[in-house]
Amino acid sequence: MNSAKKSKSNDVLPSIAIVFGGVMWGLYWLPLRAVGEGGLTGAWPGTLVYAGLCVLLLPFLIFQVRKSATTNWRGLAWSGLFTGTAFAFYSISLFLTDVIHSILLFYMTPVWSTVLGILFLGERLSLQRTIALVLGLAGLFVILGLGVQIPWPRNLGDWLALISGMAWSYGTFCLFRMGQTGVVQQVYVFVLGSLVVSVAAIIIGGASFGASASLQDIQNALPTAIMVSLFVLPMIFLTLWPAAVLSPGRVGLLLMGEVVVGIGSAAWLSGEPFGMREFTGALLIASAGLVEVIRRPG
Repeated sequence: MNSAKKSKSNDVLPSIAIVFGGVMWGLYWLPLRAVGEGGLTGAWPGTLVYAGLCVLLLPFLIFQVRKSATTNWRGLAWSGLFTGTAFAFYSISLFLTDVIHSILLFYMTPVWSTVLGILFLGERLSLQRTIALVLGLAGLFVILGLGVQIPWPRNLGDWLALISGMAWSYGTFCLFRMGQTGVVQQVYVFVLGSLVVSVAAIIIGGASFGASASLQDIQNALPTAIMVSLFVLPMIFLTLWPAAVLSPGRVGLLLMGEVVVGIGSAAWLSGEPFGMREFTGALLIASAGLVEVIRRPG
């Protein structure tokens, strides 16, 4: 019993951190689309932000590496590839579909994360975890239009959002299995993975991913991208540090706060629909997060 209480206590701070990180993720579409206002689309806005982050983080990375020579770079690179793919694909999807669908299709993550936890971490599908999953998925399906249309990806942006959720689940699963490691290293490989995947998308993805962007558009967007990097940096720290100490299923469910913030901000600022259906779905998703926070470990 004491170990259970200790585990629950140790989960409190990272759980709070990731909830705040989720709120910032819910607003992420705003500054990212601001980078693209000058004519950039597809993978270019994210690419400029990731490049700025790599430059900002480099001095901290060098300091951290000198301080600790025991970093598991191979494991970090593997997790960075998948979490970076998630970040890159999610960012691209925000330009290829509406914000609400990007967020909701990404947030099938609790399903993938819970499956990984059961198969590879020995987690039990407890009653509270089941209730949280049912509430969360019910909220997603309500917002997607269950009973009106099949909740299925409609376009390339939707598919990228769905794949990004799968990649995020596996990437955070890898982080959790690694255990504690330098948070700066975690963040750097995450950002570097995002940059590599985004550049690859531009090179091989064609016009849909921004291959036709002009040099003038890129230069015009650079100052905004640098400012956005300063917003994104704490958001990533608040997401990746908890992902190394909380189970993947818990991470996915606690990040659902992004859904509420993202849908609300999109409805208010971009004119995307927000009626009783969206309100009901958001309430269900918030309830899922609450159930996950108060559930007993195990």
